[in-house]
Amino acid sequence: MIKIAFYKGLLIDINQKEQQFSATGGDVVLQSSDMIVHLHETLHRLREYLLGLKSVTNQEEIELFKEVKPQVLGKLIFYNEVYRIETSCPFSEGKMYIKYFSGQLKLLKKNSRLYRDNEFFRYYRSGRSDRDGEYFVRGQLHHFTGLNSFYFETDPNFSTYYDHLLARIIAHELLYAFLLTRIDPETRSTSLSVIPDELRWTGTKNALIELIYALYIAGVISNGKIGLRKITLIFQSIFKTPLGDVHHAFHRMKDRSGKRTLFIDQLKDSLEHYMDKSL
Repeated sequence: MIKIAFYKGLLIDINQKEQQFSATGGDVVLQSSDMIVHLHETLHRLREYLLGLKSVTNQEEIELFKEVKPQVLGKLIFYNEVYRIETSCPFSEGKMYIKYFSGQLKLLKKNSRLYRDNEFFRYYRSGRSDRDGEYFVRGQLHHFTGLNSFYFETDPNFSTYYDHLLARIIAHELLYAFLLTRIDPETRSTSLSVIPDELRWTGTKNALIELIYALYIAGVISNGKIGLRKITLIFQSIFKTPLGDVHHAFHRMKDRSGKRTLFIDQLKDSLEHYMDKSL
């Protein structure tokens, strides 16, 4: 049986390492290199742990290959791309610098079309779970469906094919956000040095995502002319908290039983309680 605390601990460790980098700033190339090593080791630990188990239920496999491995592998792919892009950039500032990263963003958008219109992508975006047993349990593939050739190079004991696709989607979303910070002068010029180091988001990530969506949907930031991705980037920078795939997290909130706006309701209750005390 999989111990949930084990792989949740791995994800917490990754987030803490990212927060350290975010707080200290520094060389992106060196940080990416360090994260590549750390994530590769984490992926190896995850594989060894899984293969060492005597038995695993389908539900445990689904949680592992849907919620855990894609996050680790997705970030590994992301940091590897950041390292490649940054070390290939021939400029440090100016119009040619922005042009270089704009070109990388166009290339990313072009490549994303390869999976953006397929059935699995729509399934993932919708937040569905009815086909999880088909997508995230090992040994469910039929080769005659026409697989991407990368599958034949993966370890069938540590892959369901679709966990790799999901990791690539996550990596593309992270890379898209990163490239925006490189081509947007306003975002790029934002210095974390003016933000107090002790400023941290101490609530849950889902709470922050709920708040971001509420502000975005209400259109109260820049009269609604600023996109969700940029708002997310700003909040991540301010609170030094990587949020990962906010779209997927939001779709999961929509399936909550009972109150779906837990954090917004909590804010309302806290504020009204404070107002009552102040009378």
